[in-house]
Amino acid sequence: MAIIKCPECGHQISDKAPVCPNCGIEIAGKIITCPNCGETYFNSEGSCPHCHNAAPAGNMEQTPGLTPPDNEDKKKNNKKVYIASVVIAIAIIGACAYFYTSAQNGKEQDEYEYAMRSDDPTILQTYLANYKDAPQEHIDSINAHLQILIQQDQEWIDALVSGSKAALNEYLDKHPDSPHRQEALSKIDSIDWALCVKANTSDAYQEYLDLHSDGSHYEEAVLALEKIKSNEVSSDERLAISGIFNNFFYCINSKNESGLTANIGEHVNFLGKQDASKADVVSFLHKLYKADVESMAWSVPGNFDIQKKEIGTEQYEYDTTFMAELKLKKTDGSEATNQYRINAKVDPDGKIIEFAMTKIVG
Repeated sequence: MAIIKCPECGHQISDKAPVCPNCGIEIAGKIITCPNCGETYFNSEGSCPHCHNAAPAGNMEQTPGLTPPDNEDKKKNNKKVYIASVVIAIAIIGACAYFYTSAQNGKEQDEYEYAMRSDDPTILQTYLANYKDAPQEHIDSINAHLQILIQQDQEWIDALVSGSKAALNEYLDKHPDSPHRQEALSKIDSIDWALCVKANTSDAYQEYLDLHSDGSHYEEAVLALEKIKSNEVSSDERLAISGIFNNFFYCINSKNESGLTANIGEHVNFLGKQDASKADVVSFLHKLYKADVESMAWSVPGNFDIQKKEIGTEQYEYDTTFMAELKLKKTDGSEATNQYRINAKVDPDGKIIEFAMTKIVG
């Protein structure tokens, strides 16, 4: 005895049961178990409804007017099953091939678009190696793009090797979106900085700052410019220094003692005398006007050479050199003109603290 499923309702029953207790269909002597697939079915069906395998001979119930299928019918059924299986297999393979081809085509398209956007020759060469069967127009476009990049690389190498700012700027003008753009700008920055340091002038540092607001040496340039400017004599300083000495000689011409000493320090190195006083300066004025001197006229015909030196925080001394001219008229009617080189120093308060002069002979 074996437990089977009722072919009618699927209820679990014994194969020896006269009828199915669930649906009442006859069971004993009316069923067959397919030797091919194990399906249980009524022997009156002639073949397995699941796998279509023919029922074993002698197991079919003889019904008036019904004859067992012959071998030809079996062959036809088997052929139909085979054909159906083949058709289904072909359909599945075709579908798989379609989806695979679509996926490959989609991947190739993505890689093509990515390569065309790239400036890296390696990416383009990888595409050509991986997609040898790609559409010809894609291959042609990639090759053309690759040649442009190779040409750009050669131009970049030429510009870099030249070490010329003009060549680098020309390369950037021609290839503004080059992957070497930042490297070229850094190289130009280095060239301009080297020239700036070599010149070491306020104009040079200012030009660097104007051209390279985000340059690698910007902070250095700011400090260098501040240092130079701190030692450069401004137009206001130059005007003040020249005014001190023009007033000094004007007071000599006019014999103005108080005016003469107004810009003299309390202790001055005057005409070789260390720690001279203002009285010593007034004595000098009187010595100039000898008995035979009718008048004298001092002037400064040339420019002042002024060197600025920092001696404290924003405290500066000014070493000054200039030429002074004396036109002398004597009581006997004779006249003379003499030239003197003046070397002097002015302190941060605008006072003369050193004064020397040398007569130019010949």
